[in-house]
Amino acid sequence: MSLLPPEDRAALLTEGWAMVEGRDAITRSFRFRTFREAFAWMTHVALWAEKLNHHPEWTNVYNRVEVVLTSHDVGGLTERDLKLARRMTEAAG
Repeated sequence: MSLLPPEDRAALLTEGWAMVEGRDAITRSFRFRTFREAFAWMTHVALWAEKLNHHPEWTNVYNRVEVVLTSHDVGGLTERDLKLARRMTEAAG
């Protein structure tokens, strides 16, 4: 798997994701109405992540989920991160 080209990175940034300072990674905060909705979203996304063999860095506090995506095995952003980021955004509505 190879690193994402600049044009694909730029597209992600227009979709609500931001670059993580000092890392080849993207981040986004998702907010839900309740803890239950946040946890259900995480469960749903975890199934996709497993299918993609991706393991996101994320934390959950009540109705907020903070996500960082990078492909650790190649040391930066890949197509796998792009796919998971888009699925996360879609699932959050």
